[in-house]
Amino acid sequence: MGKYVRLRARLLACGEFAEDDFRIPEVAADTEITRAHCPGYLGRVVRGELDASEVRAIGFPWSDRMVERSRRSAGATLAAAREALTRGWSANLAGGTHHAHRDRGEGFCVFNDVAIAALVLLRDRSIERAVVVDCDVHQGNGTASIFRDDPRVFTLSFHGERNFPFRKEASDRDVAFADGAGDDEYLRALERHVPEVLDAHQPDVVFYLAGADPYEGDRLGRLKLTIDGLRARDRLVFDACRERGLPVAITMSGGYCPDVDAIVTIHTNTIREAVHSCRSVFAC
Repeated sequence: MGKYVRLRARLLACGEFAEDDFRIPEVAADTEITRAHCPGYLGRVVRGELDASEVRAIGFPWSDRMVERSRRSAGATLAAAREALTRGWSANLAGGTHHAHRDRGEGFCVFNDVAIAALVLLRDRSIERAVVVDCDVHQGNGTASIFRDDPRVFTLSFHGERNFPFRKEASDRDVAFADGAGDDEYLRALERHVPEVLDAHQPDVVFYLAGADPYEGDRLGRLKLTIDGLRARDRLVFDACRERGLPVAITMSGGYCPDVDAIVTIHTNTIREAVHSCRSVFAC
C-alpha cells in the first residue's frame, strides 16, 4: 500500500497540483455497493463472516480496516466518475479492483469499484452507456462477469494471455498478449481497438484502468512494456477520448514491480498525461 502514499507525494512534488486538488472520498454506501454485489456477500464482508476459502481467494485477511478501505476505494471511483462528467476527467489514486465478482472477492479485490460506479451512474440516469478500458495486465474477469448481460456497459480488456486469472470470463472484447509482448505490439492493438469500441458503443463516460503491471520489470506481469511505452498507452487512450468529447474516470489498478519507485513513476505519468483536462484528483 505504500505506493499510494508515495504517488500522492510525487504528484504534489511535481508542481502541477496543490493540496486542495486531493480529496478524501466518502465510503460507498450499502445501497451503492449492492448495485454490483449480492447483499449476502456484502453482509459477510462487513460482519467478518467470510469463510476460509473466500479469504484465500481475496488474498489477504479480513479486518475492519480492510472493509473500510474497500468501501472508501469504491467511493473514490464513484466520486471520480461524477467529477469526470462535469470536468472531463478525474482519478482515484487507488482502485481498479476488477477481479471482484458479484458474489465474491478475488485476487486482492473485495468490491468492484468500477462496476459499482458505473451502475450507480446508470441508476441515477447520469449516463446511459459506459465503456471500461481495462489495461491492467490481468483480465478484468469480475467486471466482465458483472456486465455479461448488461448491454449498457461495454468491457474491453487488454491482458496477458497466460496470466491470472487462469480461468477467464468473456469480456465484450478481449485482447490477449503472449508472454513477452512489448511496446509496439501493445500500442498497435490499442490504436485499433480503443477507437473502434468508442465509436461503436458511443459511451457517456469511459472508465480507464491504467495498470502499471504490463511494465517489463513487474514480477507478475510477463509483458515487456517500457515506462515510455506505458506513457504512450495512457496518451493514446486519453487522446481517443478527448477527440470524441468523452469524460474519463481513471483508476490505478495493479503494479507489482519490486522497484516501487518505478510503479510510482508509471502512475504519476498517467495522471500527468491527463492533467490538461481538469485538475480534480481523488485520493484514498
